[in-house]
Amino acid sequence: MQAISHADRATILTEALPYIRQYHNKIVVVKYGGAAMLNEQLKRQVMGDIALLHLVGVRVVLVHGGGPEINDLLNRVGKEAKFINGLRVTDKETVDIVQMVLAGKVNKGLVALMESFGSHAIGLSGLDGQMIRATQLDPQLGYVGEVTDIDPTPIHTVLESNYIPIISTLGCDAEGNVYNINADTAAAKIAGALGAESLMLMSDIPGLLRDVNDESSLIRRVYANEIDDLAAQGVISGGMLPKLDCCREALQRGVKKVFILDGRVEHSILIELLTDAGIGTMVRGGAA
Repeated sequence: MQAISHADRATILTEALPYIRQYHNKIVVVKYGGAAMLNEQLKRQVMGDIALLHLVGVRVVLVHGGGPEINDLLNRVGKEAKFINGLRVTDKETVDIVQMVLAGKVNKGLVALMESFGSHAIGLSGLDGQMIRATQLDPQLGYVGEVTDIDPTPIHTVLESNYIPIISTLGCDAEGNVYNINADTAAAKIAGALGAESLMLMSDIPGLLRDVNDESSLIRRVYANEIDDLAAQGVISGGMLPKLDCCREALQRGVKKVFILDGRVEHSILIELLTDAGIGTMVRGGAA
């Protein structure tokens, strides 16, 4: 790898300065999942990037999933993972496993890793303080929840203490039932409830592609009023449909910008937030 000169380093820092100023003391919600959670090197880089943002005054809220880890434990206990329309069928035994993995192993592992970078973090789940209130989405899916309300009070409490909130996406209802919540959906609603400056959805693709077979066909900017037309053209399809719906909902709830970015790329968060070029797809409100 070619060494970076001192002049190049200075240029990079100078370029980042206006973005650091823009995001200083603003809330940025990062939804973390996919390949970036499975690759240990990428995981360390993501946590390091968030620690850096925290150090320069960005108030980062990390919302995470953990599908692969859930599948791994289900396999180990001999329970087959089942999906309907991309959503996990979650019976009582499965939701107990989901809770163990998300609120336990994954969440506390991320907290420990963040602490290793010198940034203090506190692990939360949507059950804490009934932060994520939910109801059953579909009886066929069992304990899969539809978010009915977000109480951001626990998150604000953590942020005001200068800690990084790391949130696992579980929800509950008034009767104490626990629900598995889609991480993109939870992140969008949390970002809206917090009045976040930006929401970043880490994915396993570069962003929204005009041709799903051509990664060079990345669409760098999309406005909310274009989403339905792009869906009708087939540009937005499959798993990108609910992701773009989450983007639109976040914007409708007051989030200024939503980014879909490739979590497989090293330092993708920093490239998107703190450079002129960016790396993924930015979704904004208003009209094109």
